[in-house]
Amino acid sequence: MLLALALAGCGAVQGDARDEGAARTSEEQELIGGDVIAPVTKDATALRGASVDLVVGQTLNIDTASLDVASYRGAVSDPEVAVFTAGHRDDSAEFNPGVTALAVGTTEVTLTHEQGGVEPLRFTVVVSAQ
Repeated sequence: MLLALALAGCGAVQGDARDEGAARTSEEQELIGGDVIAPVTKDATALRGASVDLVVGQTLNIDTASLDVASYRGAVSDPEVAVFTAGHRDDSAEFNPGVTALAVGTTEVTLTHEQGGVEPLRFTVVVSAQ
């Protein structure tokens, strides 16, 4: 009998507390922000002439290799479909430039290097619904 009482106290829900390792319902996921969409990472040089598929809310993380992350500028032909975010440094962290998908559609992206010498990179972003 004592063993049964001890085991009863090991459930996923105790009073108002919830076991953080327990599975969540879809309603609970919405309350805590829903599903996270992993970014797509591509090397900047591999983007030339490429088509990148994203879903709404997903980000293309652009790896600039040995070039400064803040050295790229971007232009998106349809800002309703996607937006460019410049790379930057913040204290000890470094953030790559990227393109975030906003709405279903297709848009052209042009990346230029601030110091010139690097030919503009043009590629297509195709955004679909989640």
